[in-house]
Amino acid sequence: MKKMEKIVIVLVLLSVGSCEMLEKSKDPGTEYTETLRIGTWNVQTLFDGEETGTEYAEYRSSAGWTDEKYRARLNAVAHAVNKLPEKTPDILGLIEIENLQILEHLVQGPLAKQGYNWLFFGNNPGASLGIGVASRFPFEETMVHSITSNGETTPRPILEIRLQIKGNLLICLVCHWKSKAGGGDTESLRKASARVILRRLRELKQEAPDIPVIIMGDLNENPDEFYRKADSTLSALVPDDPSAVERTGSSAQMDFLILSQNKPPKPEYFGTEALVLYSPWEKELEEGSYYYKDEWEAIDYFLLSDALFDQTGWDFDSCKVIKQEPFITNTKLPYRYDPKTGNGLSDHLPLILTLKQTKHVK
Repeated sequence: MKKMEKIVIVLVLLSVGSCEMLEKSKDPGTEYTETLRIGTWNVQTLFDGEETGTEYAEYRSSAGWTDEKYRARLNAVAHAVNKLPEKTPDILGLIEIENLQILEHLVQGPLAKQGYNWLFFGNNPGASLGIGVASRFPFEETMVHSITSNGETTPRPILEIRLQIKGNLLICLVCHWKSKAGGGDTESLRKASARVILRRLRELKQEAPDIPVIIMGDLNENPDEFYRKADSTLSALVPDDPSAVERTGSSAQMDFLILSQNKPPKPEYFGTEALVLYSPWEKELEEGSYYYKDEWEAIDYFLLSDALFDQTGWDFDSCKVIKQEPFITNTKLPYRYDPKTGNGLSDHLPLILTLKQTKHVK
C-alpha cells in the first residue's frame, strides 16, 4: 500500500495542475460543461487465486480453481471496463469482489492507464465477498455502515464515500443488499439495509439540506417489488403512491425507500417529511440488468436525492444499462461467468450514471 500512496501523491499534483490549465485556457465570461461518470457493476463472485477458507466451493483448488484462472478473469474484467462506451467511469463501484487486493491488482495492472488511484473496500469479518470502489478523485471521507437484523450483523455493509470533485461535494452510498436466494426472511435483511440508508440520509439532511447523495449498487429488489408482494411482506422499495401509503398504515417512513419517477423527486402522497429518491428505471432504463428464470430483473440501481436536480453543482444527466459485447452473449443476455470453463464475464450488466455541471469562467 505504501507504493500506491506514493503514486497517488504524484497524480494528485498532476490532476490539480491540469484542471487549472483547463479553466485558464477558456475566455472570461464563457460557460462550459463538466461531466462526471459513475459506474456500478456486480462482477459475480470475483475471487482471487489464494484459498483462505471463505471461498465458495467452486472457487477452491479442489474444484479446479487456480491463480491462472483468476488472472485470466481479472484481465477479462479490465478489458470489459476498458470497452465501456465513451470514457471509463470516474468512479467505479464493483460488487462481489473478495478483497482489497483484487482492486489493487486491477488498478496497478490491466487498468493502470485509467488513473484509479483511490481505493476503498469493505466487508464484514468472515464474509466471502465485499464491495470495492475505485476513483480518479480523492476521497474526502470514507465510512463503513454495518447492518444488523435481529441482533446479528449481516455480511454486507454499506460503503460511504464523500468527494469534492471540481469544487462540488458528492456523497455515494455503495450497497449490496441481501439476495432473495437461500430461503427464509430475506426481506427483513433488505429492510435493515434500507433503514440504515434512511438514517444516514436524515443525518446528511440535517448537516446540509443541499448535499447530493447517490445510492448505488445491487439492491436485489425490483422497482415494482411492492406490487409483486401485494399480499405478503412490505418490500424495502416502495413507490410514492396512495396504495403504498395505505399499506404502510401511516405516512411514517421506517425501513423502506420511496421511489419516484419525478425530477426532482418530491413526496406526492407520503408526508412532506418523507425522503423520496429518483429511480431511472422505467423512465430512463429498459428491461433490466439481471436475467433470472427467463425474465429480466431490474435489481441494480442508482437512486438520486433531490439535490441532484437543483441546477447547482452536479446534476443528473443520464443513466444507461450497458447491454453490449463483451457484457452480453449473442442472445443479448448477460454473459455469465463459469468458473469451470473460465468463460464468461458476469451475470449482471453494469449501469453508468452521467452527471453534469455548468462552469463559468470569470
